Amino acid sequence: MTTIGSTTTESATSAPMTVPPFAVISGAQVRHALHGREKHIVELVEATYRVHGAGDSVNPPSYFLRFPDRPSSRIIALPASVGGEVRVDGLKWVSSFPENVTAGIPRASAVLILNDHDTGYPFACLESSIISATRTAASAASAADRLSRGRPRPTRVGFFGVGLIARYIHTFLVGTGWSFDEIGVHDLSADSTAGFQSYLEQSGTPGRITVHDSAEELIRGSDLVVFATVAGQPHVGDLSWFAHNPLVLHVSLRDLAPEILLASTNIVDDIEHCLKADTSPHLAERLTGSRDFLHGTLDDVLAGRVTVPADRPVVFSPFGLGVLDLAVGKYVYDDVVRRGELHVVDDFFHELSRYG
Repeated sequence: MTTIGSTTTESATSAPMTVPPFAVISGAQVRHALHGREKHIVELVEATYRVHGAGDSVNPPSYFLRFPDRPSSRIIALPASVGGEVRVDGLKWVSSFPENVTAGIPRASAVLILNDHDTGYPFACLESSIISATRTAASAASAADRLSRGRPRPTRVGFFGVGLIARYIHTFLVGTGWSFDEIGVHDLSADSTAGFQSYLEQSGTPGRITVHDSAEELIRGSDLVVFATVAGQPHVGDLSWFAHNPLVLHVSLRDLAPEILLASTNIVDDIEHCLKADTSPHLAERLTGSRDFLHGTLDDVLAGRVTVPADRPVVFSPFGLGVLDLAVGKYVYDDVVRRGELHVVDDFFHELSRYG
């Protein structure tokens, strides 16, 4: 009784808690908030990596919903909580249905729910395929910059898999000051190759565009290799293709045979998250029974705890952290609020009295 009474008294004397209004933010609003702000978003993502590295976050394992009748498809739940200046909780619910591409619609779709730090009430639902692609591209651009320091800066980039994620990564590389003498393109789909080539030409990006017929040609001809495929298991295993020690952004996580990783310097975004779900790093761990092949995390590199040697390939394997989605999503929310364009759903939370 004493404990209950004490809690009630403290609650009564503290500031009253209120339920936040619930808003829906469209993809058009998300794009408007993020367009042309690549440098700022990369800085935001790096700051979030630092918050996560300092332990001021909660980022549980992602949860995979798979379907026996649709084995190539999945829906993933990424719950997370991030502190620092962002101070928000939430969940990304993202689907990957590769067969969509043949129907002419994007493979991935997503929503992001933001929850109030103090009450736990959700206060926004945002279209999140753009947020997801943005945080992925910002992470890749950060890694490209940080991991190329101390070695010649790449001048030839090669994209293996050229869907929406590849387009966003290219946009973020250019938007953060990269320029290339040559841009290589390789994809199993001729339509995707043609679409990405058209995007590059229309964007006016300098650099010779080369379409490669084989993975070997693309990798051997690139100092910076971007894997953005939907591969479910390793399909690149010839170490000699990497003899020129390129920087590899292994965004799709399952393209490289474990032997490639064991001969490279390996940087991940989060060790526990990356070593699961049959990713290439996970397979390397199972093959060796050890995590010694990992050099560190991107946060380690940002903090100067880890330096990257220049005499072997460097592979960045980001599993993708929910805290990054929250940070970018909260940035979008705040921007929409500042512009006075928040669409609130009136009376969304209807039962707000415990006893009616």
